[in-house]
Amino acid sequence: MLYRVAGLVVICMAASLQVAHAQIASDLSACPIFPPDSYWNVPIDKLPIDQNSVAFIAVGGADKPLHPDFGSGTFNGSPIGIPYATVSGSQPKVKVTFNYPSESDAGPYPIPANVPIEGGANSTGDRHVLIIDRDNCVLYELYNTSPNSDGTWRASSGAIFDLQCSCLRPATWTSADAAGLAIFPGLVRYDEAASGVILHAIRMTLPSTRQAFIWPARHYASKITDASYPAMGQRFRLRADYDLSGFSPIPRAILQALKTYGMILADNGSSWFISGVPDDRWDNNVLAELKQLHGSDFEAVDSSSLMVTKDSGRTNLTPDAPIPTRPRRPR
Repeated sequence: MLYRVAGLVVICMAASLQVAHAQIASDLSACPIFPPDSYWNVPIDKLPIDQNSVAFIAVGGADKPLHPDFGSGTFNGSPIGIPYATVSGSQPKVKVTFNYPSESDAGPYPIPANVPIEGGANSTGDRHVLIIDRDNCVLYELYNTSPNSDGTWRASSGAIFDLQCSCLRPATWTSADAAGLAIFPGLVRYDEAASGVILHAIRMTLPSTRQAFIWPARHYASKITDASYPAMGQRFRLRADYDLSGFSPIPRAILQALKTYGMILADNGSSWFISGVPDDRWDNNVLAELKQLHGSDFEAVDSSSLMVTKDSGRTNLTPDAPIPTRPRRPR
């Protein structure tokens, strides 16, 4: 990550939900990945284009290709993507020592000894650790995570999310991600892509962002004040007129999600990188079809009309409600 300040989450606790036993990387439908009206889970294909869309696309790189930052096998010796683990409610919890202890959820965290770390055990990257307690529907996320010899762990920051609540972190607080959002809900998973339907927005990165955040993000990660740069939390979508008929089924499912739910700017990184889970079932040659797209095939979206209150991730949409619209602004 580029310039970053860590922060703390305050969890809005809902009643625990007992769910069926699930295995790592298996179907997680027994736990909601946030409520149906969460900003992650509502369509944005009818929302107006942001008035700064052209500038944002130019800054991100109109000629830069879309890039799936996930796949099978390894790249430079590291698994490709952001992994996660699921645990039962009986998983022993361990102490985590934070670089920013006053701004992280103290835990403890249910970290199994063999938990996958982004990039692998020897990674020098973001080293995210994501864990879902499938019996209580709680998501634990850590940034820059490493084990200690005594069984405890250390990390730069940590955040805990009740998956049954559309709660946001306090304004100006980060999470395990620069924008202060959860990471797991925005990952592309093999099972959903292979099913042909992805029903949520996708996490994305751009090299440079503005010193600002917009709902639902809670934190910025830049010193740039130029308004032509997008803020953390900016939503983008694939243009509705982009023809998907020539793509293989899995890339087509991903691209349709980018039309319907879009992608959310969550961190500084490479241009138009979208995040997903490493899985040996991915065919990297098929995923490479996504690189046919470029920044110019996308548009920035004004999603402010979805907000109910600035301190909640809940939107004003329900499954049966029409999408609120505003007059389209010129690009």
